[in-house]
Amino acid sequence: MDHWRYYLRGWLLENLGRLEGAISSYRQALRANPAFLRAENRLAYSLARLGRHEEAEPHFRAVLRNEPDNAVAQFNLGYSLDKRGRHADAVEAFRHATRLAPKIDRAWYGLGHSHAALGQHREAAAALQRAAELQPMNPHAWYALGMAHHALGEAERLHEVAHHLLRFDPKMARRLIQDSGATDLAHLVADLAA
Repeated sequence: MDHWRYYLRGWLLENLGRLEGAISSYRQALRANPAFLRAENRLAYSLARLGRHEEAEPHFRAVLRNEPDNAVAQFNLGYSLDKRGRHADAVEAFRHATRLAPKIDRAWYGLGHSHAALGQHREAAAALQRAAELQPMNPHAWYALGMAHHALGEAERLHEVAHHLLRFDPKMARRLIQDSGATDLAHLVADLAA
């Protein structure tokens, strides 16, 4: 039962924002029971929250060896890989997550982000379109979608995205217009303070 005691202590510390203490407790739980997947998963997640993605990866992979259909762990692995610049590997993890849970919008967003980082803008646009459909008020998904259309030279689609974004996040619309160089749309956001 020691593994549960360490795990619960880690969970409490994690929820109090004391991630280093949580990591230590989760490691103790795994020493007490190396097959304790809950501790493995929380350890990986806590490491990722601290930006320690290289350390997190083997723990996410350990969870996935035992739970290959865990869409959230697949997403978290993809996120950690993407953060480390391993975009092709991240695409595979995100793609797997979207197959397991087609409505997990953050996996579609991650998939689009990783495709864009690889210069695969057509694939990025398709994934980001899905993310935007699933989470229609996510300005980051819409911004990234607009930038994918910009990279593809699809000015009409960029304009549609900018107009949509202007309805609920004018500042992000301004950023999209500025970053894409769509000067023909600058009048839409001219009255916004910088």
